[in-house]
Amino acid sequence: MSFDMTYKASAPAKINLTLDILGKRPDGYHDVSMIMQSVELCDEVSLTKTEDIGEIKISCNDHSIPCDSRNIVYKVADAFFKSTGIENTGIHLHIDKVIPSEAGLAGGSSDGAATLRLLNLAFDSHLGDKELCEIGAKVGADIPFCIVGGTQLATGTGTTLHKIRSMPKCHIVIVKPEVSVSTKEAYALADQRQGQKFNYTEFMKTLIYSGDLSGICSAFHNDFEEVLNLSDINEIKSLMYKCKALGAAMSGSGSAVFGVFSSERKALKCAEKLNEIYSKVFVTKPSKTGAAIL
Repeated sequence: MSFDMTYKASAPAKINLTLDILGKRPDGYHDVSMIMQSVELCDEVSLTKTEDIGEIKISCNDHSIPCDSRNIVYKVADAFFKSTGIENTGIHLHIDKVIPSEAGLAGGSSDGAATLRLLNLAFDSHLGDKELCEIGAKVGADIPFCIVGGTQLATGTGTTLHKIRSMPKCHIVIVKPEVSVSTKEAYALADQRQGQKFNYTEFMKTLIYSGDLSGICSAFHNDFEEVLNLSDINEIKSLMYKCKALGAAMSGSGSAVFGVFSSERKALKCAEKLNEIYSKVFVTKPSKTGAAIL
């Protein structure tokens, strides 16, 4: 790859159709069971080789994103070179952000996944998805999913993936309200719950294999949404249901909310209404792939 050549990769967002928190592990992490779904809404990451040996330069169109060693893209690149033993001859990674940050849509993780795809290509490392996922998991639990994408059952800390049948065709509206959520606080609230809880993920898996979109949408569930019980989330969902959403839920640890619609017309009409109140509204569709070279 010549020094003036730039490669690009898509970094799709994800939504959680279900998110069950099974309990806290001795190592402080949590065991989860969830079904994750890629959507077409995506960031774009580009890589250019430079001649500054050892340098990982980051830039981004969103000035609120740190462009230093705190950035997940930097951490992923650093982990790639350390894991493979390949010499970093100098790289510049640019992130073109579209996915809202701190939304539970895995925007950062997907940028990390796209970075791994780019590094694998740029440095001719010929790593398979399994090896890329192993590197990604060292940096963030959602990165392995963002590498493979599609519709996946995730277990363990969220890094053990099982491919399942694709979600039926539909139209999705995503809204990111101003409220932000502390993942640590959300987990602490989840840890305080008492008694047996229903396994929504297993039930959802059965519904996905049935291919019944209405059934799938009626069974969306997110433990974080349940324990946080945020008024903003409830208001968005209520508005989505008034616009004939088949189902709606918070994604990940929030605060983005998604609603699923049977037609593009209904989705666009709902997005129009939501745009009167919220600035970050997106209309998208399910995707069968994760981060990919463009």
